[in-house]
Amino acid sequence: MPTASKSYVDANAARQLVADHGAVLVDVRTPGEFATERAEGSRNIPLPLVKAAQAALGEAERPVILLCASGTRAGQAKDLLGEETGVPVHILEGGLTAWKRDGAPVESSGRRVWGMERQVRLAAGALVIAFVALSLAWEPLKWLGAAIGAGLVVAAVTNTCAMARVLAFLPWNRRAA
Repeated sequence: MPTASKSYVDANAARQLVADHGAVLVDVRTPGEFATERAEGSRNIPLPLVKAAQAALGEAERPVILLCASGTRAGQAKDLLGEETGVPVHILEGGLTAWKRDGAPVESSGRRVWGMERQVRLAAGALVIAFVALSLAWEPLKWLGAAIGAGLVVAAVTNTCAMARVLAFLPWNRRAA
């Protein structure tokens, strides 16, 4: 599948698109992350559901601005959407982090759910420690620890993360805002 051309906008340009053209802010993070903190007025369409929402995004006949925590998942969402929405689709450069840094308004539930990247680091680190410790009792378990490390290398090289996709199914990541 060819990669869609990527149009990045900063927080100020995104706010201007919302004000002038009624652009739709689409947050592609998990529902748990979205419930914790989100750009004011944004709606949540988690990354795995973006392709299914493609037609609805085009029917709104308004520009779409994709965002996530840092911009990576928004870029993946843009790749999934391709050029077929029929409306301009932009990526918020720097994600919610840049949005907040530029003083743009955010909404918060007061709930604290760790971001997906932090959850992945915790899970991967805990698994490696567990497999290394258990390998003292049964040596072949060291290879499971090595497999986790290899998975992290693949995640970095491909800019995708299977562990994040699995963690997205945990209850705190699935709660609606």
